[in-house]
Amino acid sequence: MKKTTSASATSLPAHQSHESPSRSFRKSLGIPALVLFGLAYMVPLAVFTTYGLVTRMSKGHLPAAYLFTLAAMLLTAYSYGRMVQAHPYSGSVYSYTRKTFGAAFGFLAGWTLLLDYIFLPLLSYLLIGIYMTDYFPSVPLSVWILGSIVLVTLLNLVGIESITRVNWVLIVAQMVFVVVFIALSVSHLGAQAEPVPLVQPFYDEHFSLPLVMSGAAVLCLSFLGFDAVSTMAEETPEPRRQIPAAIMLVTLIGGVLFIVMAYFGQLVFPEWQALTDADSASLDVLRRIGGEWLVTFFTATYVAGCFASAMVSQASVSRVLFAMGRDGALPRVFGKLVTKKRVPATAIMLISLLSLIALFVTLDTVANMISFGALFAFSAVNLAVIKHYLVDERLTGKGNYLRYGALPAVGFLSTIWLWSSLSGMSFMIGFAWMCLGFICLASATRMFQQPLPDLNMAE
Repeated sequence: MKKTTSASATSLPAHQSHESPSRSFRKSLGIPALVLFGLAYMVPLAVFTTYGLVTRMSKGHLPAAYLFTLAAMLLTAYSYGRMVQAHPYSGSVYSYTRKTFGAAFGFLAGWTLLLDYIFLPLLSYLLIGIYMTDYFPSVPLSVWILGSIVLVTLLNLVGIESITRVNWVLIVAQMVFVVVFIALSVSHLGAQAEPVPLVQPFYDEHFSLPLVMSGAAVLCLSFLGFDAVSTMAEETPEPRRQIPAAIMLVTLIGGVLFIVMAYFGQLVFPEWQALTDADSASLDVLRRIGGEWLVTFFTATYVAGCFASAMVSQASVSRVLFAMGRDGALPRVFGKLVTKKRVPATAIMLISLLSLIALFVTLDTVANMISFGALFAFSAVNLAVIKHYLVDERLTGKGNYLRYGALPAVGFLSTIWLWSSLSGMSFMIGFAWMCLGFICLASATRMFQQPLPDLNMAE
């Protein structure tokens, strides 16, 4: 298929497109739905998932760690927007790197991205099982995990519109909790005889930049929602305009929410050395300002948030598998859409089966898998902007050098810095996964004797 780069070529009405209905999505998502999709993926209450871990790592400077992470993620989100404008397709990092650096690198980048995408819904299922089993100990953890997988899969098969409707309810519930949490925190701080210095969560005598950066690397998991938005490009009427705007909004809104909640949490519970357990540290904060009823409220909204994240993360990874199957990098059965809603059913079912791994692994292992894939993908996208616009398109001038050179270069350096701060376990798992991808690439190309098929995107 001849490559088309004009905006009009990607915005033709469905009845004018020559694509088969089995290979093109319904364009039903606007900016509000995309932002909602990204926030649901991020889970606004995710700040409490790693609260104790990163508070200990950073010696009580969780908000400072979030500031560094947000700065790096905003730069990377900007690069995602530029690549969506160049290649508005479902494959996200896979599509961008393959179009920019070639088939082999694109396959490996897409494969590494799958490490991130495949295990994020698995993480949500694990969290649902852990919290619900804590409240209903008579019900086995496996029942909650299996029930969640079945329900999320059914909603994804119904179509993306159903996910959007459910997300509205779940996001509103989380926003209500955020408001209540901030209000109770302010009330608690106002009643204290000796208030904590307001700058302490950002800087004090215990501040250590290397430790804060190590925590910032872990917090990258909280910002995967903007990457998920990019996978919805083929389900958006004007992807070159709407997707970049939604990506930046999701990153900024999510980052501000994380920083604000982390800030108030550290003000009301500044004694980070006294945290009894990293996994349950957030509950210590909630009990201090609201007692057991706030813990119950949190558990209900957080489990709902994990459910929303599982829905959208499964939808996102199915689109990546769809893009890789459509061009033959994976079996072509993944590149077909079925039912009247036109969903990648085969990819959705595969992710459901892989999610059963949640019955056998720990949260630490899953988190290590996701961190490596996320930061590798972010680094690749930043480099792709420089290559596409300055090398391939040969754009010149100070403005272009700033937009397509300096900004993505700083984004690349920031993500590499965070990447280098990950644990040894992250690199062991990540490189093992990449080696497996290399073996798959060698098999698909008959030991590199023949090229991978050309991309056959719906253009």
